[in-house]
Amino acid sequence: MLKSFLRDDLVEAGCDEAGRGCLAGPVVAAAVILPRNYENRLVADSKKLSPARRELLRAGLEQSAISWGIGIVCNEEIDRINILNASILAMHRALDELASRPGHILVDGNRFNLYKGIPHTCIVRGDSTYMSIAAASILAKTCRDDIMRKLHDEFPVYGWSSNKGYPTRIHARAIREHGLSNHHRRSFRLKPVQARMDFY
Repeated sequence: MLKSFLRDDLVEAGCDEAGRGCLAGPVVAAAVILPRNYENRLVADSKKLSPARRELLRAGLEQSAISWGIGIVCNEEIDRINILNASILAMHRALDELASRPGHILVDGNRFNLYKGIPHTCIVRGDSTYMSIAAASILAKTCRDDIMRKLHDEFPVYGWSSNKGYPTRIHARAIREHGLSNHHRRSFRLKPVQARMDFY
């Protein structure tokens, strides 16, 4: 069972992002404030859940959360400020969307920039440790998957409906054959091993 809170004396928001390792599309982050009494044994790191389970949990989380927000940073911004800064910016934008101001922020990973003077704690593998971060990972992942499915309709050759912009064999072959789209991150380079392996 995931832990509910790190600070039980403060309103706490969990933050996580999705799409950091992709070759195309935006990086998407979510921020979630859960009720004190919230319990759901099915909530877990989004990477450990099936797409169907993520969608089911998404609907429940959006209804049950005290507040939740989504932040998006497009591929052009990623190229301009780098993926680390873009991931942090996406989390800040997600926090901007919260209807309630948290007193503490839990962040998945080991890097974050101070947000509006609010204390924060970075937790490596936080999405496997804290409920609010896992909830944020689910909302970020499902939102980004929606975006990539829509982009797939515009550029079906890259297989984004299935690989979501990650460096799979199909995606790598399409880049070699068709070049880059306007949704690809120019600052990312396809490594030789990525042309042979499937990471999604």
